[in-house]
Amino acid sequence: MIRAALAATGAALVLAACATPVTEAAPAAVPAVDMSHPLAFMFGEWVGEASGVGADRKPFQVTQTERVGPMLGGDLVLVEGTGYGADGAAAFNALGVISQTAAEGGWEIHSYNGGRAGTFPFEPKANGFVWSTPAGPNARMRYTATFTDGNWSQVGEYVAEGQDPVQTFQMQLTRTGDTDWPSAGAVTPN
Repeated sequence: MIRAALAATGAALVLAACATPVTEAAPAAVPAVDMSHPLAFMFGEWVGEASGVGADRKPFQVTQTERVGPMLGGDLVLVEGTGYGADGAAAFNALGVISQTAAEGGWEIHSYNGGRAGTFPFEPKANGFVWSTPAGPNARMRYTATFTDGNWSQVGEYVAEGQDPVQTFQMQLTRTGDTDWPSAGAVTPN
């Protein structure tokens, strides 16, 4: 009996919502981002150089770009990195979605790159961050970033248990400006 009543109430709410003319709906306001956000120092567009050793153990060098912006009023921070080869073609592209974990109050990053994806611990620092991914038995790839005076320095290190870290990646970027990505261009009903 209760299920039937809930189903009827739910159906009535859906019908009422569908019956409301679109012209009466006001566009949803995009919430303002609090610039005291713990990751606000990352927001913007960045350009510079990156180099390292790829999974194929061959060295690489690219012109690296990053764009970083908040979404959902700062609940998420999106980071898109693209590395361009000497020919100007994109040689690398990755997306990270950073958010706080509700249960623990910590942070995590969901990373997408080259058909792979995963969720990993993310630790904001006063002027940067650290995050890592599994890299085989008893090993991790650790990424450490520091932001100082409009510069973003980041290293990637292979860290195997019982061994010294081995640097496999580095990038040096300069902030080139603000961005309204990814919240710009929101779809409205009008």
